[in-house]
Amino acid sequence: MRITSCGMTDVGVKRTNNEDNYLINDELNLFVVCDGMGGHAGGEFASAIAVNTVEEVLTTIEIRPDAEGFDPSDETNQVELVREKLRYAIRLAGKRIHERAQADAEYQGMGTTCLALIVDGGNAFMAHVGDSRGYLIRDGKIEQLTDDHSLVNERVRAGLITEEEAKTHKLKNIITRSLGFMEDVEIDLSVRAARRGDFFVLCSDGLSNFIETNEIGECVLELGPQESARRMIETACERGGDDNITVVVVRIDEAS
Repeated sequence: MRITSCGMTDVGVKRTNNEDNYLINDELNLFVVCDGMGGHAGGEFASAIAVNTVEEVLTTIEIRPDAEGFDPSDETNQVELVREKLRYAIRLAGKRIHERAQADAEYQGMGTTCLALIVDGGNAFMAHVGDSRGYLIRDGKIEQLTDDHSLVNERVRAGLITEEEAKTHKLKNIITRSLGFMEDVEIDLSVRAARRGDFFVLCSDGLSNFIETNEIGECVLELGPQESARRMIETACERGGDDNITVVVVRIDEAS
């Protein structure tokens, strides 16, 4: 497996501190974007706990089901092991954030989104909580892989507002799932085969609020991971940049 990647974060043009955090671990082929909330101290701390916990779990913890007849060499079982390990990592991150917020008044109410991608055994595993977005660019087309856990997205799905109205809705920043608000949280997780030439893009809403999906695809295909990451952040800043902006671009150079 050969992968080229690039991650960048920017405070934006209206904020004075950056509550986003991201992670690139080339040894694990692990990529994470977290968008913190709860003020300067809380949001930055929550997103840092999340990225550090996910990396810690996927680096050090072994999950071995005790089921009789379980064969870890079986491909189906290998996929399930990675799924469970990624799910456990994010749930543990949420528990740690919640416990710290309960114990320290300074951090009360803090939380974070969490979007994680790990490429393992020829498969791409993506898990998320919140409204940070994951995209796949394949065969010249871009697809959003995540579903925003947000109030406006619920209203779009219910047919109460249009996708265009959602972009400027006064409640667009209210998310319905996050790490830290409660001790446990439901995690969306998908698995798909990784192919040579695939691009995965992970970003906070500071980017997706200002750049259309098709623009992301065109930029990545034209410029590649490093230059597209820089260009997209510059574009988001030029168009308002009222939030922190984080993006990770991953290219699968060889899938096996």
